[in-house]
Amino acid sequence: MVTSARRRRPGTPRRPSLRQVTVPTTPKASPDPADHEPGPTGLRADLITASVAVLLFATAAVVGVAVNTDGRLFLHWPPLYAWWDPHLGPGTPMALVVAGVTVLHGPSLAQRLSWGRLLGVSVAGSLAWMFSLAMIDGWQRGIAGRLEARHEYLAAVDRTEDVGHFLRTYTDHILLTSPDNWPVHVAGHPPAALLTFSGLDRIGLGGGAWAAMFVLVTAATAAAAVLVTVRTLAGEDLARRAAPFMVLVPAAVWMGVSADAWFAAVAAWAIALLALSATGRTRWPRAAALGSGLLFGLLLYLSYGLVLMGLLGLTVLLAARTWRPLPWLVLGVLAWVAVFTAAGFWWFDGYFLLVERYYQGAARLRPYEYFVWANLATQVVTAGTATVVGLRRAAVALPDTAREGVRSLWRERRPVSGRTALILLVSAAVLIMLLASLSGMGKAETERIWLPFVLWAVPATALLPRGWHRGWLAAQAAVALTVNHLLFTGW
Repeated sequence: MVTSARRRRPGTPRRPSLRQVTVPTTPKASPDPADHEPGPTGLRADLITASVAVLLFATAAVVGVAVNTDGRLFLHWPPLYAWWDPHLGPGTPMALVVAGVTVLHGPSLAQRLSWGRLLGVSVAGSLAWMFSLAMIDGWQRGIAGRLEARHEYLAAVDRTEDVGHFLRTYTDHILLTSPDNWPVHVAGHPPAALLTFSGLDRIGLGGGAWAAMFVLVTAATAAAAVLVTVRTLAGEDLARRAAPFMVLVPAAVWMGVSADAWFAAVAAWAIALLALSATGRTRWPRAAALGSGLLFGLLLYLSYGLVLMGLLGLTVLLAARTWRPLPWLVLGVLAWVAVFTAAGFWWFDGYFLLVERYYQGAARLRPYEYFVWANLATQVVTAGTATVVGLRRAAVALPDTAREGVRSLWRERRPVSGRTALILLVSAAVLIMLLASLSGMGKAETERIWLPFVLWAVPATALLPRGWHRGWLAAQAAVALTVNHLLFTGW
């Protein structure tokens, strides 16, 4: 019997019918827990949190004015080291453009770009944001002249020609009662801070403009270091979500004009290298651990207070559930200790003399009971309201995070990851700031001094729902633009 259908030869694969053919589809993105948080953890709670944060800062300003009637806060516009000075400047248009582009396109670019390009764009965006904010005050007043002030490092560069003599006699000039006492910032830091700018001068990059460019460029890389750490410990999705917020952070108001931003970059890369080493996300984990140790060691001689960054380092090792990098880390730190000690500078001598010098100056009169909480209020304008809201979400999830951490680390004997690792990281940053405030060694000016700490709270913004990112980015930009246009910030 003849049919219209052709017979299939033996061994020939059967062709699928049209009903059997399936068209490949793009896999759906995993649901975002932050997008479906019910009850008190939703948008209303976030807005209330942001309002309370703004109210806290306003309270610190009002109380500060009331307390400062006799001038004992040594601040013109408490709780910030700033002067009331409403103004526009040449950086205003550029700052508005950078803010607008980041708000409109930052979240989508953070999802679309390859990881390497995202890091590059984050550094470029951070640099543009910091530079434009600084230029609101003009080139000389906002950038070139900042580090040339009499209390800054450049004022003492000419006293470092003989480095050996400089290190051997460094502690002789810390106290106010000592002959030829150091300028405020030099006396308040170990010698590597001044040697940084002395080194620039020696290679032909002397003066305020070059010093400012060095600070701006190095500070811009801190965003990439934080993102590398978040990706390594918590995953790429959370790092991408945080990326636009790392660029548009209000702390950029001070990062472009303060040497503490250079310290923040060193600290950020120390943590990033440690995370890469601890998780084995690099081909050379021992080299990364040694590099981290060298940066941690340098931190010790850039700023005494940055010894607190060790808590963040311990958090990284805890999250990765390993101590393997520790020997190489310690080796890197000890290398700097050996060099500076052999050259004649003993870290503990410098620190205890600094404490004495600290209470010879304004700290003797500045009230602890005000600054112990006003320091934290100040971080509302450095971290921004979006970060505060992200930290609220981290606090809400902290009990579950603790249980998950215990289960992972001790019961299942595996590293923590995802949101748990992120919440551990930002919680450590908050703890460091609390300890710094309680110590009494940071009365005022923490918008500058705490830059190395506050950057690690910003990744909490990754906990915000994606649909609200543009709104919160706009709030971040509004904080920075308002501060820089209404106030002339010091340091």
